Amino acid sequence: MSDALQLAQAYFDAWNRRDAAGIIATFAEGGTYNDPMVQGLTGEAIAAYARGLWETFPDLSFEIVGQTLVDNGQVAAQWVMKGTNTGPFQGLPPSGRSIALPGADFITVVGDKIRSVQGYFDAREVPRQLGLQVLVLPYTLGPYQFGYAVSAQSGRKNKPGAFSITLIQVRSEQEREQVKDYSRKVAAEMLAMPEFIGWTGIIIGNRLMTVTAWDDAASPGRLTHEGTHVQAMKKFFGPEFAAGGYTSVWVNERFNTTWVRCTQCGRMADYEKAAGQCECGRALPEPPPYW
Repeated sequence: MSDALQLAQAYFDAWNRRDAAGIIATFAEGGTYNDPMVQGLTGEAIAAYARGLWETFPDLSFEIVGQTLVDNGQVAAQWVMKGTNTGPFQGLPPSGRSIALPGADFITVVGDKIRSVQGYFDAREVPRQLGLQVLVLPYTLGPYQFGYAVSAQSGRKNKPGAFSITLIQVRSEQEREQVKDYSRKVAAEMLAMPEFIGWTGIIIGNRLMTVTAWDDAASPGRLTHEGTHVQAMKKFFGPEFAAGGYTSVWVNERFNTTWVRCTQCGRMADYEKAAGQCECGRALPEPPPYW
C-alpha cells in the first residue's frame, strides 16, 4: 500500500474511532476540508464539524467500499457513512432512525500529510432517511418570497375568540436558529395551556412569525409572565439581538359557515346548522379545526 493510501486509511480510521485530534493530525498545516455542507474548514473547525456529526450520530462510521490511488498523491475513496440518529439534528429531537449515506472523498496528499479533502454526497439524503421533508423553493420570484411553516394543534374544536401575531426580523442565521429554538419551546408550553387552540410558525427569509389561536384576547397575556416566552422577551430587548419586531392580539369580527362535504351524497353541508347530520341521513365527517 502506498504512503498516500495509508494516510487516507489513517484519516478514516480516526473518524471511525471518533478521534477528532487524530483527524486533525492527518492534515498538513492549513489543510482544508470541503463537502456539500461546509467549505474551507481547517484545523479545529474540522474537529468541530466531526464532533457535531458524532453528537447527532454517536455510532457514526465510514465503511470504505473502494479506495484507489488515482495519481501520485491523489486518493479516491468511495464510502458509505452509517449511523443511528440518537442525538439532535439541526435543532430537532433524535428520530432513532439509522442512515446509510453513499459518498466519495478525493484526498490530496503532499509529503506525509493531507493537503485537502473534497467530499461528495447527496446533501438531501440524510434528511430524507431521517423522515424529514426536503423542500426545493426559490428565495424570491417576482413579488413573492418563499419559506416554510410548522403548526401545532391542541385538538380542541373551539372557535377562536382571538389570535396573537408576533414577528421578529433577524440579522443572521445564528439569530434565526435562536428564535426557532425559543418558538419550539414556547409552542410546547402552550400545548399545556387550557385556553390554547392552535399555533403556526412561519419563516420567510429573515422574518419569523407566529399566529396563535386562543379562547379570548386575555389568554396570550399569560405568556408575558411565565415560561420560555419571558426569556425570549429578555433576549429581544437586550443588547445586540434582532433588527426589530412586534406582538399583537386580534379579535374576531365574525366566523363564516364551516362547510363539510358529505361522503355519501357529495353535497356540502353547514356543519353547525345540520348538527353533524347530512340531509341524506349520513353522519357528516368531523370539520377541520379552526386553526
